[in-house]
Amino acid sequence: MKFSSEITITLRNGILDVQGKTVENALHSIEFPMLTNIKMGKFIRLDVEAPDKESAYSLISDACNKLIANPIIEDYKISIIENQGS
Repeated sequence: MKFSSEITITLRNGILDVQGKTVENALHSIEFPMLTNIKMGKFIRLDVEAPDKESAYSLISDACNKLIANPIIEDYKISIIENQGS
């Protein structure tokens, strides 16, 4: 079966988000002081072939732990959708 997946990666709580802070400061300087606590991250889409949804999740999680994300400083959330007609 083919599955589509979306992975959202963010820095763990307590890790300084330099990019988010830079964007927040820039927004404040152009009259958006009401926007605070900005966190930047990564968004990844991919397809995977696996016998079932649980196997697909396991494969993607393993790929995140080994390469896609840095599990020391990043958290990730995986969402999987079964492709129609698979």
